[in-house]
Amino acid sequence: MFDIEEYSEKMKNAELFQGMGFNRILEFKDDIVRFEFIVESRHCHSGNIAQGGYVTGWIDTTMAHLAMVSSEFSINPLTLELKVSFFKPANPGIVTTSAKIIKMGKSTAFIEGSLFDNEGNILAKGSSSNRLIPNEKFPERNYK
Repeated sequence: MFDIEEYSEKMKNAELFQGMGFNRILEFKDDIVRFEFIVESRHCHSGNIAQGGYVTGWIDTTMAHLAMVSSEFSINPLTLELKVSFFKPANPGIVTTSAKIIKMGKSTAFIEGSLFDNEGNILAKGSSSNRLIPNEKFPERNYK
């Protein structure tokens, strides 16, 4: 495997994840991925409620990384369909995400992800179907 702390730092330094408020990887195994994000006022609209696009992005990022780690980073998951249900607002502070694979084949994966507040209450749940593309088709990407 690889060093979670090192990969967390790599993600924290990537512009995309900086904009999303990525903080750290909590768990990174082939059957579960858990991330921590910091919801800041820049992610929020009226009443300090995180904008739904960020909520969706946090869940989608976690689901995609689960597909990657499950394949030992041999594939890139391209989202074909994404659905998110919002149960409670995410407010400024720490939130966590988790993902689990429902079904993963050679070319397609079905994954579920969730967003939780710092007390463990579920805020949103998502599901995605993904096309799995071999990494050699993306030589500029190096996830390991």
